[in-house]
Amino acid sequence: MDKKLKLFLIKSFAVLAVIHLAYFIYGYIKFEGLHNIYNNTEFYRFKYYDDVSISHVFVSGLFLFFFVIFLLRNRSKKINGLSKNLGIGLILLLVSFLSLTFFISYSFGFNAKLRTVLPEKDLNKDKTFLNVLQPFLYNYTSYSSENLFNPKNILYPKPYPVIEQRDTLYYDPDNVAYYTTESNYYSIDTLTMLSADQKELNNKMESVLNLLGLDSRELEKRIISKKKIGDSTQIVFKGVKVNPEYDDKMCIFLENKFLFFPLHDIPEQKQQYQNAVKRYNLLYKYSQDSLLSSFQKLDVLLKKYGIETQIVPKDLTKDVFYYRDHRNEPLNAIRNTYERGQLKEKFVTLDRLFYKPNYLHPSIVGFFISAVLGVWFILFSLYLIWNFRNRKLSSDNFKGDEQV
Repeated sequence: MDKKLKLFLIKSFAVLAVIHLAYFIYGYIKFEGLHNIYNNTEFYRFKYYDDVSISHVFVSGLFLFFFVIFLLRNRSKKINGLSKNLGIGLILLLVSFLSLTFFISYSFGFNAKLRTVLPEKDLNKDKTFLNVLQPFLYNYTSYSSENLFNPKNILYPKPYPVIEQRDTLYYDPDNVAYYTTESNYYSIDTLTMLSADQKELNNKMESVLNLLGLDSRELEKRIISKKKIGDSTQIVFKGVKVNPEYDDKMCIFLENKFLFFPLHDIPEQKQQYQNAVKRYNLLYKYSQDSLLSSFQKLDVLLKKYGIETQIVPKDLTKDVFYYRDHRNEPLNAIRNTYERGQLKEKFVTLDRLFYKPNYLHPSIVGFFISAVLGVWFILFSLYLIWNFRNRKLSSDNFKGDEQV
């Protein structure tokens, strides 16, 4: 490659770098805050009608126009072999790619500003906060759902969590059409011991039960699972019988283990338990001012994300404690009105932007690849044709001089 051509290509890459930096800065500046993050927000879609797309077409076209002119003027005058031409082809492919990806630099700038405004640590803090408060924030129609609120969802305090055992009771043994079901709840306990000790204990336990006239099979029915871990055996079994419906400190707000939005890289079961402990403390261990303070922070959080809300922290705190102490009251008057769907969509979008960013939107992948290859084909073809033409002219002129 001629020194003149090499210097031209270096200058071209420098110009491309400056343009990419300019689009990065523009993306950084253009970010308008969390209020303008919507469910259809992507880093960039190349919309063909906004300032980024229009300027991109203009800047790319202008750069490629002058690049072609100066490329042909600075072409190599030597006869290059196949390997050198392929090298030039690869360089031109890179130029084609860089000249059509200014919008990706814009996206990187947008992403950088998003992470400045909302660091991942703060996003996870907000998710955790909403996970703790979630049972206080359902629409009133959800409070009658057995899927959301039932004793099996209780995680804290002990003897919870529990397992349900549903038995069928027949009114008339001779008529199976008349029956009812009864649910009993048992604590879920775990016992870990050396496998050798566990076998010895089983043998002794069976002997004792036989002497007492008890059926060892009934005890076996209590075992939920056995798992060998190295030299030990972990036994999960049904423990003592409990009655959550008669527990004075087991209000409906604790009968929910679902997460508003899970954090990444932390087991969901661990998150659920930690949230349950915090929720229990707010309801039964701390003063009412703690829950009031949490709802005041919630009000700030909703405004931070641009969510429409009518929550009044003092009123919501009164409602929560009223329904905590009046478990049989319907929850159709709890004052927790806000745009639930909008908040959920906001976090779905932010989660996608943080963990599954599309800097090249799927809708334009095919077109983008075609455009890059098309520009490269034109550049490389012009370069080869121009070189071939000028060498032929030089060769004809040389032959004409010899004849003269």
